[in-house]
Amino acid sequence: MSPTLLSIYVLMFPATVAGVLSFLLRAFFLEWRSAREDGRSMI
Repeated sequence: MSPTLLSIYVLMFPATVAGVLSFLLRAFFLEWRSAREDGRSMI
């Protein structure tokens, strides 16, 4: 594997993980807020 491709992979992997994590956290907090407004449990 060339050093350029390895560098791109090493730099893009944390950005991809951060994007997925932020998507999941946003969905969780929106659902949590919706449940609190409706007076129901998350579980």
